[in-house]
Amino acid sequence: MARNFELLFDSLGHFGRYQAWVYLAVAFQSISCGIHYLASVFLAVTPKFVCSVLGNVSSVLIYNSSVSKIEDVWTLWTSTQSYIVVHLENGEVWELNQCSRSRREDVLDFTYEYNGNKTDFTCTDGFIYDRTKWQSTIVTEWDLVCQREWLAKLTQPTFMLGVLFGAVIFGDIADRMGRRPVIWFTSTGQFLFGIAVAFTFDYYSFVIVRFLLAMVSSGYLVVVFVYVTEFIGIKARTWASMHVHAFFAVGIMVVALVGYLAATWWVYQICLSITTLPFVLCCWTLPETPFWLLTEGRYEEAQKVINVMARWNKVSTPCKISELCSLQGDLVSSTTGDNDHSPMKKHNILDLFRNWHIARRTITVWLVWFTGSLGYYVFSLSSVNLGGNEYLNLFLIGAVELPAYVIACIGMDKLGRRNTLIPFLISSAVICALLMLIPQDFRILNIIANMVGKFAIGVAFGLIYLYTAELYPTVVRSLAVGSGSMMCRVGSVVAPFCVYLSSVWIFMPQMIVGIMAFLSGLLTLMLPETLGKPLTNTWAEATELGANSGTEKHPAAQSGTASEKIEMLSPETRGLDN
Repeated sequence: MARNFELLFDSLGHFGRYQAWVYLAVAFQSISCGIHYLASVFLAVTPKFVCSVLGNVSSVLIYNSSVSKIEDVWTLWTSTQSYIVVHLENGEVWELNQCSRSRREDVLDFTYEYNGNKTDFTCTDGFIYDRTKWQSTIVTEWDLVCQREWLAKLTQPTFMLGVLFGAVIFGDIADRMGRRPVIWFTSTGQFLFGIAVAFTFDYYSFVIVRFLLAMVSSGYLVVVFVYVTEFIGIKARTWASMHVHAFFAVGIMVVALVGYLAATWWVYQICLSITTLPFVLCCWTLPETPFWLLTEGRYEEAQKVINVMARWNKVSTPCKISELCSLQGDLVSSTTGDNDHSPMKKHNILDLFRNWHIARRTITVWLVWFTGSLGYYVFSLSSVNLGGNEYLNLFLIGAVELPAYVIACIGMDKLGRRNTLIPFLISSAVICALLMLIPQDFRILNIIANMVGKFAIGVAFGLIYLYTAELYPTVVRSLAVGSGSMMCRVGSVVAPFCVYLSSVWIFMPQMIVGIMAFLSGLLTLMLPETLGKPLTNTWAEATELGANSGTEKHPAAQSGTASEKIEMLSPETRGLDN
């Protein structure tokens, strides 16, 4: 039946005015997803710091250089192992380290090097932070340093854990209740939870609200790809789906820009969250997708959406579902032995392993999702540690994705999904190997290599969304993308810890990403090609897609199927798969 539904776009247009309006509206909200996913890069920044001490400081010493204020020390600070010597007005002399402090017994010896007796104390009076770049972060707000440093490092993983849950939950809800209710709920949730984060009163409430924000952000991002895929015809589907990622990348660039302009974390969070507001005000006008309505047997509602699309696209005679799909016959009775499209049957994640062909496909797709996310966030999170201007580095990491998606679209349309995915996965593995050979002193070369690596993994990561949607039938399409996104989020949860492994061996993150990318590239060889083929609606068509991928150009070509009947009625659709 896939070809039946695709015929709607031949009549209404593959990317008319109506689809363009819907696309720009839902894709704009993806900017907010990119913002919230990477916001912690500057939310949880740990500036230079030392233990605080009670009393008024009269003079400060570091490396035998005297300064009048302790705030002036940070320009001289070159190592986290360095300490600051302060002389208090009450006559005491203290050595201030990052996680401890020492009081000198000889108060007359005010020199940097000291070999006399001193008493060590813990940092019970708080910390002094370098506020040159960041006036306030969650680290300085709640003293997430020293013994509490691990709490700051958990900020990104806990957010990604929320993303994982949101991908599964909202992907399944979108298949059961429709795409539109999920878009309404998650877009509103992004705005409300995003603002609420700025008003949290302690670390634990911050993490909980961010977890909820992660769930709705992930839910929106999962459903928006399915929504776009089901509203746009084959001729424009590749470019439209891929460029949703471009809006996500714009969100990363916005994070870099706002991070540069807003030095206080809660102001920074509010400014980022306001970007969601325009979409929240207009998302209520978005319709349900005809694909989902037809799959659920709600033909009258689907016809109303089609009529609206026809008016916007200036189609004088909108197509009739009854004529294209033969409602009483093809959509209800003639199912070629597969009744999985029935609106009464609900599906779960076990259906993605219903037979060997589908199970093998699912395992491979999940691995690509995991690898793409792991590499994507390893390159992104590491960008602020490459040296130079961290804001510019993050901006470039986002900007490099824009040409990546253009190249990916061209490759997907010319070479196919699989034939584009494989070389870019292998390329990212090669780049990871090259990064291990570049000396650390070659800072510019390292930055360029990281950008190239992000470019390659960005193509693979962006491509897999559309590819997954095309590999599975309508009845589980959101669930398939949601489960893939679940594996993707497992990768994003692992990514921060992978970055932390650089303290064990500086090239450990690159080695892990490289191995996973190479393995994923090899396994992708087993996936079927979906270029130019209509979206499948039943499990029979999805299985046949894999079985006939190497021998037939047109799926569902068995005699007597509904697709064949419709093709005979509409000869112009023979060029649909080209």
